[in-house]
Amino acid sequence: MPSPVDVSQNGNARQAEAAPSLFEIEEDLARLLERPRQVNIERKRSFDERSFSEMSMTHSPPRQVYKNSENSSRVFDNMVGVYSPGRWSGIHTPRSTFGYEPHPIIGEAWEALRRSIVNFRDQPVGTIAAIDNSAEELNYDQVFVRDFVPSALAFLMNGEPDIVKNFLLKTVRLQSREKKIDQFKLGDGVMPASFKVSHDPVRNYETITADFGESAIGRVAPVDSGFWWIILLRAYTKSTGDTSLAEMPECQRGIRLILELCLSEGFDTFPTLLCADGCSMIDRRMGVYGYPIEIQALFFMALRCALFLLKHDEENRECCDAIIKRLHALSFHMRSYYWLDIKQLNDIYRYKTEEYSHTAVNKFNVMPDSLPEWVFDFMPTRGGYFIGNVSPAHMDFRWFCLGNCISILSSLATPEQASAIMDLVESRWQELVGEMPLKICYPAMEGHEWRIVTGCDPKNTSWSYHNGGTWPVLLWLLTAAAIKTGRPQIARRAIELAESRLLKDSWPEYYDGKLGRFIGKQARKFQTWSIAGYLVARMMLEDPSHLGMISLEEDKQMKPTMKRSASWTC
Repeated sequence: MPSPVDVSQNGNARQAEAAPSLFEIEEDLARLLERPRQVNIERKRSFDERSFSEMSMTHSPPRQVYKNSENSSRVFDNMVGVYSPGRWSGIHTPRSTFGYEPHPIIGEAWEALRRSIVNFRDQPVGTIAAIDNSAEELNYDQVFVRDFVPSALAFLMNGEPDIVKNFLLKTVRLQSREKKIDQFKLGDGVMPASFKVSHDPVRNYETITADFGESAIGRVAPVDSGFWWIILLRAYTKSTGDTSLAEMPECQRGIRLILELCLSEGFDTFPTLLCADGCSMIDRRMGVYGYPIEIQALFFMALRCALFLLKHDEENRECCDAIIKRLHALSFHMRSYYWLDIKQLNDIYRYKTEEYSHTAVNKFNVMPDSLPEWVFDFMPTRGGYFIGNVSPAHMDFRWFCLGNCISILSSLATPEQASAIMDLVESRWQELVGEMPLKICYPAMEGHEWRIVTGCDPKNTSWSYHNGGTWPVLLWLLTAAAIKTGRPQIARRAIELAESRLLKDSWPEYYDGKLGRFIGKQARKFQTWSIAGYLVARMMLEDPSHLGMISLEEDKQMKPTMKRSASWTC
């Protein structure tokens, strides 16, 4: 494997200063540097706030044309509030611009993150999953698409976009390769789960090998990789103001191929995506097959990001129209059938079964006796969340962190629902956060249920790994959701917990136990996304304007489909 790149901050700073910006905002930037930036709840109306109906081809809104440094033009609609990094964050500053003293572990975190950088032919293209010399490598020496996202956000926030651009280009080019598993061809739009850079010392030549699921445990292709790639491409564009990458024909084609897989019409009567176990961050058998919340939230966010990135021309007309229709259907379905609060829980408790026709209240024929006992104690009077899964005669009432946080960041959750999710986190702090942020799901499966659902998986025992384990990487998602909902104190409290242990424990992949007290029994140390997740959370808390990379504003013309319940009222 090639040696990591030592990125010089001073060199990058000079480059950032010399590069022409698409948006001249010297006065605003000067004001930012003079005083702390407060979270601006009432933002200007940006591209992301415009309704999906306004995005139709037949009624295109006024557009602005910006020119990039190579004098090529690109139509991007009203890119208000694009963040352009103009200073360094944390590591080499004696004191943060926004009044926070840098924590002693920030420098250690940056050093560890830079050690994980992978080169391909003298260019940085990503970060490997972990550098843990005490354990067998397996596939932790590879660059994973989902794992690289927090690393990419950290580099973007620190004014180092080159590695992110290289990664985006490399993965979209890997997408075009033929993909076969046991002589069965995968769809053209499938993105790799990971790739590995190999060096031939004899020929002094480097190659990249992609894994589309053919080497994965369980041989499941990743559904989430394509969504994360689209989301990261938007983050890069918002951060740098560089529209030339997204407008490249191969990137436009890559977006369309991903969406063609998801928007194709078939037998399904739901707008959600039917998925196998192991197709996302929870990449082992955990009973999340069907329509898991993580995939549906990422799908919704990727659709909205795609509208931002696709050129509004004849070639993309059909794709954009399909996106708009699916967004309306998906938001209605998720807000109506996945949402759970005390009122909805009581309604399910009193469901009648065997109802027929469109007038049915219990549309999925869920048996009230299937309600787990724990959910009655877990549900606070104020608060709510999107449950894990909904399908015929089945509701998975487990809390899944990533799906709920992405629902907030993508504005799949209405403002009332977003606030209720954060109410739940505060009310159930011990269960969901404990002594180390943050539970991947709650509660854990135990006993007979664990044996049947996981297939007696020894890695997913109760309160470990994917089965109720604690994952520090989720800290950045909680922080982003807390800032967006105006609750930075939640993020600050969680970050302080993480800072008390992460460096001392050598940045483990996950923690075990109901409270997250113990380093995971098979957890890798110096896990890259644990390191990057902390850095992203820290930088967002110090400068909330970073949130614009990863957050989408509510669409004002999307009508909430649910009435306010008591759990949403103040």
